[in-house]
Amino acid sequence: MIISQKKPLAEILLALQKYNKIFLVGCGECATACESGGQLQVLELKTALENKGKSVVGFCLPSAPCVAAKIKSELAKNKPALASAEAILVLACGLGVQSVKDNERLGKAVFPANDTTFGAVMDARGNFFEKCSLCGECVLTQTAGICPTTLCAKGLLNGPCGGMQQGKCEVDKEKDCAWILIYRELEKNKDLSKLKKIHAARDYSKSLAPRKLILKK
Repeated sequence: MIISQKKPLAEILLALQKYNKIFLVGCGECATACESGGQLQVLELKTALENKGKSVVGFCLPSAPCVAAKIKSELAKNKPALASAEAILVLACGLGVQSVKDNERLGKAVFPANDTTFGAVMDARGNFFEKCSLCGECVLTQTAGICPTTLCAKGLLNGPCGGMQQGKCEVDKEKDCAWILIYRELEKNKDLSKLKKIHAARDYSKSLAPRKLILKK
């Protein structure tokens, strides 16, 4: 899940200072889950913009604005409102914003209403925790399902740094050292021999941006 947070209203208004007629696009998945772009947030932002003298000419809530087919369908349903808009404000992650821009055919200016922060898993209470850095070369097989790229403050791939003290990270004393967690998990599973294996250096070309995955030609 991609986590996003609402931008301050002042920042949004600054971006929209040249535009008065605004169309809003929310997100029915990730942004709804983290309360930055669901129907409630869309309606709240609509009211806030109107209180500042803006005219919100319409809005839509595609289930996943980052999927071309879904955003195209929603934009088509709202073509008259979009035609009257001067700008589109997207309450989604950066992927959703760029998808709207790529699939909007009227040439409107497109702006983000959110800041995109990280990819996360959600626990049973609905809290979000960053677990993966989308690095392109997963090492979880070697590290007992614990990602050092993300959970180590320094992203170390060869064990704990010299600053680790009593199992805690030197960057954040309240945080467990990722490599201590890895060691304990491998020890529990009687798999410590994995730490003795020498692996080739990471292929950083796999994380060069922008990346793509072509499934259909």
